[in-house]
Amino acid sequence: MLVRLLYASRAATSLDADALGLILKQSKTNNPALGVTGVLCFSGGLFMQVLEGGRSAVNRLYNRIAADPLHTDVVLLSYEEISERRFAAWSMGQVNLAHLNPSLLLRYSETEALDPYAMSGRMAMALFEELVATASVGGPA
Repeated sequence: MLVRLLYASRAATSLDADALGLILKQSKTNNPALGVTGVLCFSGGLFMQVLEGGRSAVNRLYNRIAADPLHTDVVLLSYEEISERRFAAWSMGQVNLAHLNPSLLLRYSETEALDPYAMSGRMAMALFEELVATASVGGPA
């Protein structure tokens, strides 16, 4: 059974581009063996990530992330059974927020700042899907 999980968290410490690159590289290396695909959005110390795959694999990965000292304030925004993946093209893609029109955030939130904590799970998923559609997603599959 396939599931889709969306979570948000805050980085416990400041992350530079190299540290974020290492996280993405590890995900791209480990996720194919788990059958997990997804996309990561990171901005201003906030992570928002979608994971898709088998229920057990996604649950284990989410529990590892929630226990990782790199993350604080981990919150599950959406979890659903799915019939097909939306983000199958990426073992772990990254939304490039440099290509984002800030007015997009106003469609789903009170300000132009990314704040998944102030959104319902449904709205956070709709925003995430639009981020993937309108901003570029980097990183090879």
